[in-house]
Amino acid sequence: MNDTLVYLGLGSNLSSPRQQLESALSALKPLSTDQQIDCSSFYLSRPLGPQDQNDFVNAVAAFRTFLAPLDLLDQLQTIELQQGRVRKEHRWGPRTLDLDILLFGDKAIDLPRLKVPHYHMMQRNFVILPLFELAPNLVFPDGQNIAQVVATLPQDGIEKLN
Repeated sequence: MNDTLVYLGLGSNLSSPRQQLESALSALKPLSTDQQIDCSSFYLSRPLGPQDQNDFVNAVAAFRTFLAPLDLLDQLQTIELQQGRVRKEHRWGPRTLDLDILLFGDKAIDLPRLKVPHYHMMQRNFVILPLFELAPNLVFPDGQNIAQVVATLPQDGIEKLN
């Protein structure tokens, strides 16, 4: 079985967000075929939805894995729970940790539990800018080049932290 290059979105705005992302990166290592995780810089961004919450710290991580898409999703949700994630009704509420599968190789996945590429990622500068930092020559499954997507996004409301 071949391994697959995956890109994950990481986000947190509760309980020391930078530390939440650092802990998540450590927890992701066993899911990687070679224990290596590449990570973008951390970015500070305004929350989607209700504005009466803390800003988010976001990043994108990349690694190769032998896991199938739903197995990877299960592992990510376990990591979220281990780091105190409480799933509530509100989609855009505060959270200790959010791990999203952005891309799974060149696959387009449309399952009840998993949509890849991640929905709305093309409109989210807090996803596309760190992804562009990691993979400036990336071509999405639909043939779009990431540089073209970056050119269409607003650059406000986001700040590179490191």
